[in-house]
Amino acid sequence: MKRFFAFALTFTLAAPIFAAQNSQTVNVPETIKAGSTQLAPGDYNVTWTGTGPNVQVTFTQNHKALVTVPAKLVEQGNKYEGLLTSNQGGVETLESIQLKNFSLIFEGSPTSEK
Repeated sequence: MKRFFAFALTFTLAAPIFAAQNSQTVNVPETIKAGSTQLAPGDYNVTWTGTGPNVQVTFTQNHKALVTVPAKLVEQGNKYEGLLTSNQGGVETLESIQLKNFSLIFEGSPTSEK
């Protein structure tokens, strides 16, 4: 079962500026798995680095990097911004972070194989 969690943007800048800065603050409303790490509910700074569509996404909280996972940066318009998760073996697993003009799709998720 896929779930979508909307999050409030903490800045009032346009999404293309976020893409240039390569960072975004997101709110995780419930425990989710990102890569091999469980992320507790809370606010996280998400940054991505890399060239082309292949990027490395790092989740940071309180100035401490918690996990870095590979993802694809896909340019696409998204009507809603938020987190897309799926339940895998009873664990909510992060599939993608959807922003206004692009998505970060995590490798290994069913969404990344489409």
